[in-house]
Amino acid sequence: MLDRAGILALVPHQQAMCLWDEVTGYDAGSVRVRAWNHCAPDHPLRARGRLSALALCEYGAQAMAVHGGLLAREGGGGAGPGVLVALREVELAVARIDDLPGALDGEAEVLAAGAGSQQYAFRIFHGGRLLASGRAAAMSTPV
Repeated sequence: MLDRAGILALVPHQQAMCLWDEVTGYDAGSVRVRAWNHCAPDHPLRARGRLSALALCEYGAQAMAVHGGLLAREGGGGAGPGVLVALREVELAVARIDDLPGALDGEAEVLAAGAGSQQYAFRIFHGGRLLASGRAAAMSTPV
């Protein structure tokens, strides 16, 4: 539906910090995305040779950004930068993700949205298994 180049045109995250590779579907209330980069030895969120499952919170937040960018594009504009302000009810089923072969699949669903803030529920899967879930809130920042 949308490849990495298309995602890069929508979000402020660039180069390796753009974590999603593909949009597999979206509508006004949600987005589905896919990534393969979690096994990369040069992943920007790796520490001490490993990629902690805590990184899945950033994957969730970036799914929100992708969705916001898609909606802004539909409205004829672009999404501005934002900042993650809260994570709630985060549950992680694994300790690390760099040892998982194949793709990660993500979902983000709008819970509330206003002019300067958004709240989403996110879920990250690997091979159909739920790895992470939670809620994230973000606020727009001035350009």
